[in-house]
Amino acid sequence: MSTTTSGFEPEQFRCDVEPDRETVRVVPFGELDLDTVRDVEERLLELQQNGFREVVLDLRNLSFIDSAGVHMIVAADRLARRDGTRFALIAGPSAVQRVFEIAGIEDVLHFRAA
Repeated sequence: MSTTTSGFEPEQFRCDVEPDRETVRVVPFGELDLDTVRDVEERLLELQQNGFREVVLDLRNLSFIDSAGVHMIVAADRLARRDGTRFALIAGPSAVQRVFEIAGIEDVLHFRAA
């Protein structure tokens, strides 16, 4: 990643997985965009297929989300509903949540408390 003119270098993207019995929390850090969405998508699919009853995507550590990230989240929600798995989101910072509001899907997805 390149350094901006202000000298600030964005945090390297990473995605942690925190299992807890039948629930697993997926925690992406940084920017969820076209370059990073595949990593999160693969983890969500793998976890849903490995028998976790509930998959929670924790958006609190995101600094940015684009349409690719939103599309991936909607697809994961649709897959979970089809397969009988619970899929929930933990709301991110206001800039991230604003994207869901603009898209008109904030009330369609299941956001839960941390």
